[in-house]
Amino acid sequence: MSAIVAIVGRPNVGKSTFFNRLIQRREAIVDAVSGVTRDRHYGKSDWNGKEFSLIDTGGYVVGSDDVFEQQIDKQVELAIDEADAIIFMVDVETGVTGMDEDVAKLLRRVKKPVFLAINKVDNAKRAEDAVEFYALGLGEYYTLSSINGSGTGELLDALVEVLPEKENQDNQLPRFAVVGRPNAGKSSFINALIGEERYIVTDIAGTTRDSIDTKYNRFGFEFNLVDTAGIRRKAKVKENLEFYSVMRSVRAIEHSDVCLVLFDATRGFDGQVENIFWLAQRNNKGVVILVNKWDLVEDKETNTIKQYTQRIKQAMEPFVDVPIIFISALTKQRIFKAIETAVEVYQNRSKKIKTRKLNDVMLPIIQQTPPPAYKDKYVKIKYVTQLPTPYPQFAFFCNLPQYVRDPYKRFLENKLRENFNFTGVPVTVFMRKK
Repeated sequence: MSAIVAIVGRPNVGKSTFFNRLIQRREAIVDAVSGVTRDRHYGKSDWNGKEFSLIDTGGYVVGSDDVFEQQIDKQVELAIDEADAIIFMVDVETGVTGMDEDVAKLLRRVKKPVFLAINKVDNAKRAEDAVEFYALGLGEYYTLSSINGSGTGELLDALVEVLPEKENQDNQLPRFAVVGRPNAGKSSFINALIGEERYIVTDIAGTTRDSIDTKYNRFGFEFNLVDTAGIRRKAKVKENLEFYSVMRSVRAIEHSDVCLVLFDATRGFDGQVENIFWLAQRNNKGVVILVNKWDLVEDKETNTIKQYTQRIKQAMEPFVDVPIIFISALTKQRIFKAIETAVEVYQNRSKKIKTRKLNDVMLPIIQQTPPPAYKDKYVKIKYVTQLPTPYPQFAFFCNLPQYVRDPYKRFLENKLRENFNFTGVPVTVFMRKK
């Protein structure tokens, strides 16, 4: 599980610009999936080989500065409560303001690392002006420019030094997180599985406020089942308690092995469900799509499931090798099939393939369909091996790795899926110099 870093500060200091810059540092997040709608509320980044999640606390309170002043204490306190480190962003153009002092007053009392980031410092004069922020009483500061990126390296160097190392999760039970929008039926699904009313179920969205673990041990399966609070769009997260729930849900996704993305069939696989799906995919988690409340869908015909499945896969492209199961938590229709499938996906995610077998299968395929020539350069792939990571990653060793384009990498990924069954699991292909 990676660390969580919260970016706090008053409006219009450049938090979102800085946030976007950081999540774009990782090519797999930004470029690997084209056309993905990304929610600016949370994202992943890495620096010097250490991964962390970012929470952008800006923009949650809609209204005037007066409204923000009334709410800022609670927002920052919630971010502090859940984060491992805090970046406090201010604006050198406006200097120290009353709201900056309010935030600083809260941050001076916390026991977690706080980094004062002074934004919009893009010339020597502004660097001199930054000295006044010593008045906030937070010690040393970092000057940067969110727009052009100058100064961010120094801040990130210091940040990753204080972030906790990943927890060792060996010999622990697999963790399956049930995630989705509010009021999609997540708690009802878990109640149906365990056979008791463990969770409160109401028609009011957001009844579940926290991420709760339940040990499941039936029919030969043993794992931890996590019911998470619903994840909403940033614009919808106006209540402080709900903001806290979203942070806990993000952490639950990171801390899981398989995510059961559950949504309401009557509402469809909309943009926010896609965001949740891609968050799980970007975290390299196993994924199972659960279409809940299928019993409420009217006018079903013979090919309704096929058409519905096709629409979902179009939204998930290019990661379409994901099981989709139509369930009803109310009538218990196919809920145990959902768990069987989740266990299979978990096994696929932890699968290790011997190097010899990999090469026996993949090298003839590569020989028959070699990488296309690029700039008159011919790539020769010598061998392939699986990397020792918790999820499937493969290194293909060749003479000119820089000339292997993304379409051919997707071709290799598809062939790996065809021959070794990685359904429901993101697969990463790397080209390495031989």
